[in-house]
Amino acid sequence: MHLSRPYSMQWLLWMVIVFLPGTVLAEDGYELWLRYNRIPDPELLSYYKKHATEMVVQQSCPIFRTVQDELLMALQGLLGQELPVNPSVSKKGAIILGTLDESPILRRLVQPLEMEIAGDEGYIIRSLSFDNRPVTVIAANKSKGVLYGVFRFICLIQNRQAIDRLSIRSKPRIQRRLLNHWDNLNGSVERGYAGKSIWNWEKLPAEIDSRYEDYARANASIGINGTVMNNVNSQAEILTKGYISKAAAIANVLRPYGIRVYFSVKFTSPMEIGGLSTADPFDPGVRRWWKERVRQIYEQIPDFGGFLVKAYSEGQPGPQIYGRTHADGANMLAEALSPFEGIVMWRSFVYDLSIDSDRAKCGYLEFVPLDGQFAANVLIQSKNGPVDFQPREPFNPLFGAMQKTPLMMELQITQEYTGQGKHLVYLAPQWKEVLDSETFAKGSGTLVAGIVDGSAENHALSGIAGVSGIGTDRNWMGHHFSQANWYAFGRLAWDPALTSEQIAEEWIEMTWSNDPETIDAIMKMMAGSWEACVDYMTPLGLHHLMAAGHHYGPEPEYVNPDRADWSSTYYHKADSEGIGFDRSSAGTNAVNQYAGPLRKLWDSPATCPEKYLLWFHHLPWTHQMSSGKTLWQELQLRYNRGVESVMTMQKAWDSLEGKIDEERFEHVKARLEMQLENAQEWRDVCLDYFGRFAESPDTRDGE
Repeated sequence: MHLSRPYSMQWLLWMVIVFLPGTVLAEDGYELWLRYNRIPDPELLSYYKKHATEMVVQQSCPIFRTVQDELLMALQGLLGQELPVNPSVSKKGAIILGTLDESPILRRLVQPLEMEIAGDEGYIIRSLSFDNRPVTVIAANKSKGVLYGVFRFICLIQNRQAIDRLSIRSKPRIQRRLLNHWDNLNGSVERGYAGKSIWNWEKLPAEIDSRYEDYARANASIGINGTVMNNVNSQAEILTKGYISKAAAIANVLRPYGIRVYFSVKFTSPMEIGGLSTADPFDPGVRRWWKERVRQIYEQIPDFGGFLVKAYSEGQPGPQIYGRTHADGANMLAEALSPFEGIVMWRSFVYDLSIDSDRAKCGYLEFVPLDGQFAANVLIQSKNGPVDFQPREPFNPLFGAMQKTPLMMELQITQEYTGQGKHLVYLAPQWKEVLDSETFAKGSGTLVAGIVDGSAENHALSGIAGVSGIGTDRNWMGHHFSQANWYAFGRLAWDPALTSEQIAEEWIEMTWSNDPETIDAIMKMMAGSWEACVDYMTPLGLHHLMAAGHHYGPEPEYVNPDRADWSSTYYHKADSEGIGFDRSSAGTNAVNQYAGPLRKLWDSPATCPEKYLLWFHHLPWTHQMSSGKTLWQELQLRYNRGVESVMTMQKAWDSLEGKIDEERFEHVKARLEMQLENAQEWRDVCLDYFGRFAESPDTRDGE
């Protein structure tokens, strides 16, 4: 079914089937959270119908046509009510859409000051009176704001919220809210667990897959406004004329949903596809080449967003091969993009061990000395933690250390290290832990979220990126519950102050059910899923224990023959004396990269939070924990607790049989069985391995 064609015969047939009495529709997850199923409660249905009698629109543009189609489809599905579209108000319960510049009605109803506060992408939703008629106003300064406001209004109905006393004003705290696709030009997806890339480069630009528009709808519904189309391990061919034309065709589909496209680019592209003998950013010919290539892109994609660059990392070339700095390379690209208002997102994921033997310190040591040297249209894109998307890490010390440079946070939606497409792990609590972390960069109250949204340093540019888990699987993400992470990323990108519980409840009601018992059961599963994953994989600050290559299972004994920091043993350092990586002032002193209060807190095992204990300290197996247990006993307890948590999730899900459509119920049930098997493997392998060093290797019950 193609969601974006509200009145296709297929769609109408589907609507008829859904609302036959007693019908339970088998679902495959394709609709995501945009399921516009009829509200079964007659009283509630009557209430919403009374407040949605007609749509009033006084302007037209591609985005407004998108807005109009979406609202018509949603209300037809949810209420069974087909709204007339009129240029003026004729009924009570009218929904008025528009911008102040284009709508005379809205200029009568909405104060200009309110719209100034809403900004370019924000919106207001108000319950007002027009000529003594109650109406709902969805207004914005720009058409994109109306788009986001309409999706929020639809969400209110999906969540069964009251809509007769609305007073909502919302705008995004972060400007650039992007998905990063690690999709290759051959259709494969690096760290993808949901099939192939949705971009069918081979058939583009002649053939446009209908999935592109459904992808755009889903992103717009949660406020995502950009997509990096290709892998950070880039191929230079993305900048050739043919691929630019293919990308332009996709951009045309995404544009009516407020989404711009970006490219990951390879630093040596001038040599690989331009025939130059160098890629030195100081070479005039190289600079001219980039300017000309950028001009060609904007000729076909006038709203092109810019470049993402992985340089001097994991085999990707960078300016260092010419004796230049990250700033030199980024600024060259920024110069080419600046006339078109494009940006450069330069990744800080670098870890040259010749700089320091502790990989966690390398990004800081390379980038902090360059603070203030980057052009105004450059963002430094940094992973949430200092190593690599581990189940739990302290926040990356770059957040708060580079006060003259805007930093863009990179989160991983695809679950490379958290069970991939097989585990139910709701990641919003992980991301909230990072975003809500106190940096003390400018004294108390300077949260990581304030660094990312630019408010802490009054930066004009801000951004956040999520590494996409999207693929050609029918349910988009491989696991139905992985959709929640896509949803949560968009909501937190819009407003990092939202709670993970609030986001989860929204998503459950839109995706699964409005039944209170079902909501409560799924909420409990999701709320504990991340901590459970940490427990059965890497408790107490352990990290990087996964199997080499695929990163799915445990391999704590792994030693890489080429690089020490690609070894598990490099990170846990288990021996007869104890376990953990000593990053205290007595060890690698990585703790010194954080502000004074954190440095003091984390430097001592006595005050370091136990969730980061083995991240910062190498401690004896007999170390006394707050529970009164020894470290070894506590590790056993955590690993066992993680497995038990998965069993509890299984029981909760089994209790929902008959309340969830059979197809999705059986899918999740099977995935939970896989998750339990893998959680047990993590526990057994890790405890057996660490038990070789611990004082009581035969003790498995934590007593």
